[in-house]
Amino acid sequence: MEIIGWILIVASFVVAYIGTFYPIIPSVVFILLGYVLYGLFFSFTELSWLFWVIQALFIVLLFSADMAANAFGVKKFGGTKAGVWGSTIGLLFGPFVIPVAGILIGPFLGAVLAELIVTREGLKQAVKSGVGSLIGFLTSSVVKIVILTVMLGIFIFFI
Repeated sequence: MEIIGWILIVASFVVAYIGTFYPIIPSVVFILLGYVLYGLFFSFTELSWLFWVIQALFIVLLFSADMAANAFGVKKFGGTKAGVWGSTIGLLFGPFVIPVAGILIGPFLGAVLAELIVTREGLKQAVKSGVGSLIGFLTSSVVKIVILTVMLGIFIFFI
C-alpha cells in the first residue's frame, strides 16, 4: 500500500509541474492533492499547522506571480488591458483549438487580435503586444516552477 501511496503522491506532483506549461491543469490543486494523499496514506501529523500556513502563503504567491508576469509581459511591450485579456483568453482556449502548439500560439494570437480589435493601433504594435504575452507566459512558467519546487522542498523538509 505504501508503494501505491508514493506513486500517487509523486504522480500528483508531476502533474502539478506539467500544469506550469499547460494552464488547463491547475498546478495548485495537484500539489495540494499530493499533500493530502500523503496525509491519507501515511499521516497528517508531520504536516503541522505551520506547514499549511506556509503552503497557503506560497499559493497566494503562485497566483500573484502568475497574473503579474503575464500582465507585465504584455504591458512591457506596449500592450493594453485588451492585450492582457486577449492573451489570457488565448491561453485558455489555444491548447484546445491547436493541440500542443496552442499553448504558445493562443496567447500570442489572443493578444494580437484583442489589440487590433480594441485599440486599432496597427499590426506592428499588436504583434509587439503578442510577443510580450509570450515572454510573460514563459516567465510565469519559470516562476511557477521555482515556487512549486520551493513548496515541494518545504513538504520534504516537514516529512
